[in-house]
Amino acid sequence: MKVAVFSAQQHDQEHLVPMLREAGMEPLLDERRLTPKTVGDAAGADAVCAFTNDDLCAATLDGLQRHGIHVVTLRCSGHNNLDDEHARRIGMRVARVPAYSPNAIAEHAVALLMTLNRHTHFAWKRTRRGDFRLNNLVGFDVAQRSVGVVGTGKIGAAFARIMLGFGARVRAMDPYPDPELQAAGVTYTDLDELLAASDVVCLMCPLTRDNHHMINADTLARMPRGAILINTARGALVDTEAVETALDSGQLGAAGLDVYEDEGPVFFRDWTGTPDGVPDARLVRLTRRDNVLVTGHQAFLTHEGLTGIAETTVHNLQVLARDPEGHEELPGRLV
Repeated sequence: MKVAVFSAQQHDQEHLVPMLREAGMEPLLDERRLTPKTVGDAAGADAVCAFTNDDLCAATLDGLQRHGIHVVTLRCSGHNNLDDEHARRIGMRVARVPAYSPNAIAEHAVALLMTLNRHTHFAWKRTRRGDFRLNNLVGFDVAQRSVGVVGTGKIGAAFARIMLGFGARVRAMDPYPDPELQAAGVTYTDLDELLAASDVVCLMCPLTRDNHHMINADTLARMPRGAILINTARGALVDTEAVETALDSGQLGAAGLDVYEDEGPVFFRDWTGTPDGVPDARLVRLTRRDNVLVTGHQAFLTHEGLTGIAETTVHNLQVLARDPEGHEELPGRLV
């Protein structure tokens, strides 16, 4: 089986490619995003392996079908970039990676929070040039602070447990409360109460049609002045313009963003050698703020996470190829 791997990066070559070859598959690596314009790159492949910012819209899926491709695997858990209804209509077989390493993303969220809180990125820059003053480096104890977690699936649950370990008071919002988290001390509430009571708000939920821009001017205004927002889920959960305004006014104290709502054309590329630099003025503004920390959608990037993604992706390809009617159980099957 030939597998066209779009948005291919160094870590794919190191983790995914060896497992594909070991399974008898031939990877065809493509650094470009899969879009209606690049779908022709998949010609000659038997299946496609897509990533979080590949555009699996109806036009792309139709293009894959014209090339005789009926199997798509997503090497990520989120699938908001897939038109699943159209995939079902045209008989496309699609699966995702429902879970790999929840700890990877939860721990990255903690890293964003603690970096912003204790200003370690500024301290690092200062001490490298010989400045050991403590000016403007004051943070706060996370212990006894109120931390709100939006979404307590595997990732949100892992983050909540870490915050409990810090001694924080943890509130959560999820339509399906986790009894084990409740027993551990997590209080479930609605979004309004969570926002109003939380010094730190961390987004750990999937992106759906209903929660697009759930963090907006109105919801930001309900948060305590100076609160910290952490987003390691999906960029479009956040209205970026509203976040900029809240940062300007001081309503929002800081933001740690591993995702960005317009990241698709920008992330996973090196823009340092290009004449005009990063082609997104708003993103550039964010990265230049002292109270914003942007990472390039790397929260999943641990050895454990990458191994889990690669193993599940290979398994999904094998099952989808031999089971076109969907009789075999596959937890990650979408269509």
